[in-house]
Amino acid sequence: MSDLKKIIIDGIEVEAPGSMTLIQACELAGIEVPRFCYHERLSIAGNCRMCLVEVVGGPPKPAASCAMQVKDLRPGPEGQPPVVKTNSPMVKKAREGVMEFLLINHPLDCPICDQGGECDLQDQAMAYGVDFSRYREPKRAAEDLNLGPLVETHMTRCISCTRCVRFTTEVAGITQMGQTGRGEDSEITSYLNQTLDSNMQGNIIDLCPVGALVSKPYAFTARPWELTKTETIDVMDALGSNIRVDTKGRQVMRIMPRNHDGVNEEWISDKSRFVWDGLRRQRLDSPYIRENGKLRKATWGEALTAAAAGMKGKKVAGLIGDLVNVETAFSLKTLVEGLGGNVECRVDNTRVPADNRSAYVGNAAIEDIDTADMILLIGTNPRTEAPVLNSRIRKAWLKGATVGLVGEAVDLTYDYKHLGADRSVLQQLLAMDHSDKQSKAGVMIIGQGALNEADGLAVLAAAQALAEKGGSKLLVLHTAASRVGALDVGAVTVGGRDGAMNGAEVVYNIGADEVEIGEGAFVIYQGSHGDRGAHRADVILPAAAYTEENGLFVNTEGRPQLAMRAAFAPGEAKENWAILRALSAELGATLPWDSLAQLRQAMVTAVPHLARIDEVIENDWNPLPTDTLGNATFRPVIKDFYLTNPIARASELMAELSAQAKARASQTKVAAE
Repeated sequence: MSDLKKIIIDGIEVEAPGSMTLIQACELAGIEVPRFCYHERLSIAGNCRMCLVEVVGGPPKPAASCAMQVKDLRPGPEGQPPVVKTNSPMVKKAREGVMEFLLINHPLDCPICDQGGECDLQDQAMAYGVDFSRYREPKRAAEDLNLGPLVETHMTRCISCTRCVRFTTEVAGITQMGQTGRGEDSEITSYLNQTLDSNMQGNIIDLCPVGALVSKPYAFTARPWELTKTETIDVMDALGSNIRVDTKGRQVMRIMPRNHDGVNEEWISDKSRFVWDGLRRQRLDSPYIRENGKLRKATWGEALTAAAAGMKGKKVAGLIGDLVNVETAFSLKTLVEGLGGNVECRVDNTRVPADNRSAYVGNAAIEDIDTADMILLIGTNPRTEAPVLNSRIRKAWLKGATVGLVGEAVDLTYDYKHLGADRSVLQQLLAMDHSDKQSKAGVMIIGQGALNEADGLAVLAAAQALAEKGGSKLLVLHTAASRVGALDVGAVTVGGRDGAMNGAEVVYNIGADEVEIGEGAFVIYQGSHGDRGAHRADVILPAAAYTEENGLFVNTEGRPQLAMRAAFAPGEAKENWAILRALSAELGATLPWDSLAQLRQAMVTAVPHLARIDEVIENDWNPLPTDTLGNATFRPVIKDFYLTNPIARASELMAELSAQAKARASQTKVAAE
């Protein structure tokens, strides 16, 4: 980079871009600078003053390193590089003073505060504070806010860092929080006492550097040092957000985001964060067999024998649900196709070709959205289908990207040009000249709402042709975490779901709870929750949920990621691949692996790119032949964001959030007076 400047920080010489802030330059040099209000993904507030440093030759007072850029530093009298000190007596005294001020009104809640043990204020008071206070006045108190069922508030602890305000306005795109009052009366509040209306609001819990905003469902249940922490992957949508699952004994206590710049940055949606109470309820913990129209508990031996007897010599169709990992999809495909049956993962009737990765994944990475000048959304509502991706589009919009939408007009938290809601808009766009857009970075995002009608393939072909004309990249936004991986291993049938089910005498259903299976077929259900699929089943085989087994998931951009086991399945429930392996032995068609490692080896031999963990695999561009478009309007695929899968439907909290969202939608908006 041409604008690199040399600066000396605590005797260490570093080269940093002129636009970089001093706090970032200190990180480059490996020097820690304390901070409360600064966050690299939010705008700079510069109001906590904890990050003060001494600029040699500058003003005779410390400077806020988060608000000063490297290019603002003056060189020495003979052109020497500017010198910054982060550990001089001036800085030490300034930090101690700031900490003393912060603790004037902060209550002594540490023994009963949920943030205890992972609190920035505790850590920095220990490292940079003093062991006394000169203040004897009574502490100020503040009223707690009601922000809804997710975020619990203790506003007396608030240090006015404004991280929550900046997050909700900049990233989540809602305007319900702010700071009112002056001086001692200033406080963070929600305007008109509103509860937060966002499916990203849980992130303010992580951002809060003190215990002012904590998780309501997790409150007073565990301490951080009691928890076992497992790094894994979220499956509530197809984004593949990186998460950390914290368990205590056999129970999942909370789910938190992990930083991954290429996927979810460091945010997750509220469904991903709070769905864990659904992992405890409605669980299938022992096998069942239907006898005389009623389900009865059975042993594994009885259930596998009954399932094998039902399958032998019959035409079998396998259905792969939304939360299934690639190993399970590969196992089911190998087993069922070995018996002469069909397997289908496109259970919502999405039309995507299985043998063309550029058509069912596209050729764009999620990160391409950040640098896009133009973003076109076709038949998708990313706010409900992938809220974290939607916040990324909002970030690009804030930087100046123009957004267009073909589909139902909805609130996406940013301004967009609504081009229309039906197929004719695509035809008009195709007829236009887009040569002027070739030089601009463009991303087209096509959703499942555009692909699940009868002319889905024609819409996909039109989108590919449009991307070629405008020099844009294409991203197919899936709604099911299992879909891309299952398509990669070829778990598909000619004719889609209806083609697989046509004439099937036995349906082997792995977690596909959104599908109606007609009368007559013998149904084997393998899954973790007693949802719709289990109600229709003749044999139920209890399986592990996504936090209870190791597995591979491929996200919507085609990036394979490993999900790790955080807890053990309840009762007699087993891992999905192991159930299929045991059943294959009962059928006399034993699958050729005895461990997950052997299964993965076979899977990678069949589909080599699945071994490239955490890489976005580049797909050869292979446009589909154009076809006649229908004239239907694009309809959203997700009716209720909070109740999209069996785990979410088992969660009390998701049911409450869903009811609140419905009540909010039915209210008529009134202007504030």
